[in-house]
Amino acid sequence: MSEAEAGGVKLSALDTERFGVPSARVDDVSAETLPAVLAFCRAHGVTFLIARCPTSDLKAAQAMEQAGFLLMDTLIYYARDLHRSPIPPDSGQVPVRPLLPGDEEQVRQVAREAFSGYSGHYHADERLDRAQCDAVYTSWAERSAVSREVAGEVLIADLDGQVAGFATLRMNSPDEGEGVLFGVAPFAQGRGIYRSFMVRGMEWSLGQGARRMVVSTQITNLAVQKVWTRVGFEPSGSYYTFHKWFDAPGAAVHG
Repeated sequence: MSEAEAGGVKLSALDTERFGVPSARVDDVSAETLPAVLAFCRAHGVTFLIARCPTSDLKAAQAMEQAGFLLMDTLIYYARDLHRSPIPPDSGQVPVRPLLPGDEEQVRQVAREAFSGYSGHYHADERLDRAQCDAVYTSWAERSAVSREVAGEVLIADLDGQVAGFATLRMNSPDEGEGVLFGVAPFAQGRGIYRSFMVRGMEWSLGQGARRMVVSTQITNLAVQKVWTRVGFEPSGSYYTFHKWFDAPGAAVHG
């Protein structure tokens, strides 16, 4: 069965290694593609599936609920037209620069502190090990710092020679840049670092030829959404994140 025939579902080596069970991921599930997604997972011995659908597609969400999926979070996207109005100036107190060789371990440490207990979809699942849920973000930040296949640019907040925060950026298409993963160390919060990352992220995206920039977070993360609106971003879409455990009681009779 091809990926297209399976509704876009892919095996996830990272989640399999991290949580110790055969895992898969799929975006944009619909009620029509769900049977193929379930069939693929059972054919490939998947135990743990992460699945998303647009919040506007209630038919898909209800179909997943009926098939034994559990809602874990709601992801909201914001976007800004980079040509509609000037990018605001960076008024932060801490200088921001590109990642330099040797910063990687400090980036990892900032991610470890900033994302401990973070309320994402991994932490919302009681079956997943808490330490490994934290490690998701630490590993993501570390991979971003060492591989341009993960992030096109990594920005660093440099506070007297110490990494106080990081922001990872990428181009999704020639027209669209994305602010992917941002972390600010607890000791450096309240200094405008996050806003500086947003401004510098817009500048980087514009410099890459993008016409717009997007960012996303859990809908409950109001603090960053306030920053986004203040620098000109507007809500652009949202997704439900579901998890399904195929070894859960009664799982075999659904789908």
